[in-house]
Amino acid sequence: VQLQASGGGLVQAGGSLRLSCAASGRTLNGYNMGWFRQAPGKEREFLATIAWSSGATYYADSVKGRFTISRDNAKNTVYLQMDSLKPEDTADYSCAASKVFATQLPRRYEYWGQGTLVTVSS
Repeated sequence: VQLQASGGGLVQAGGSLRLSCAASGRTLNGYNMGWFRQAPGKEREFLATIAWSSGATYYADSVKGRFTISRDNAKNTVYLQMDSLKPEDTADYSCAASKVFATQLPRRYEYWGQGTLVTVSS
């Protein structure tokens, strides 16, 4: 599976961004797609995951209510809608694929896309 993340950029605090993660190379059936972020000097942080087949979702407490993960099966794409952004949301955001649902552990994800940078100004 090849994953390509996009949609990052500069946004003011309180604003919104939608990230996309396009998958290619094989079907995503049986996989769970996750979003992570990593800020400079910090560990990679789990944000959300969605089961490709059922659409079931799971969120980290830190983003629950502000971020929404979704998928478009026809486009083989996963999205992360980010609302009410804060300066502390500034990070490099990556998507990944795992056979395990609702896991927050990066090591359980088999495939990773390159990051897309999100910068939130105050």
